[in-house]
Amino acid sequence: MNELDVFKALNNKTRIKILKWLKEPEKHFPPQGIHLTEGEEFAGGVCVGVICDKAGITQSTVSHYLDILLRAGLLESKRYGKWTYYRRNEQKFQELSDYFRTEI
Repeated sequence: MNELDVFKALNNKTRIKILKWLKEPEKHFPPQGIHLTEGEEFAGGVCVGVICDKAGITQSTVSHYLDILLRAGLLESKRYGKWTYYRRNEQKFQELSDYFRTEI
């Protein structure tokens, strides 16, 4: 794990809010998946446009924030046509928790 990338990614209030919202997407966002074809699934994934609406900032800014979180390994993404969905990478959060417990 590159801890520095994770810490840099977490150094922004809006990015932390996005991670909190994606922890319980059903609580913070309307039902998702309207762009998915039958049989496709990305459980817990939220479309970028919906995240933009919730955050109240431009799509370019949200996309930049999501890219930072993705590069840090905190998010996973999947593209369906022209729509991209994001969800938390829970494995990375477990690794981060283990890191704090054993290394710091």
